[in-house]
Amino acid sequence: MTDAYVMLNCELGAETEIIEKLKEIEQVADVFETIGTHDMLVKLQAENFEKIREIVSWNIQKLDKVRSTATLIKKDN
Repeated sequence: MTDAYVMLNCELGAETEIIEKLKEIEQVADVFETIGTHDMLVKLQAENFEKIREIVSWNIQKLDKVRSTATLIKKDN
């Protein structure tokens, strides 16, 4: 299992709508709003790196009102 964290910025006022859409994605383990340089943090859990990339590219970045994402993938020891 691969863990990844996606820091996301969205249009002002769209946070609740986006969180609800993110929760519909099977691989989203947790999502919450943040204060700082990003609007929210999403924890993903998927089979491998390729699946993480697919989810971010085809599911998260394509959501209406998402402005930008930055992804961190947990390094296995």
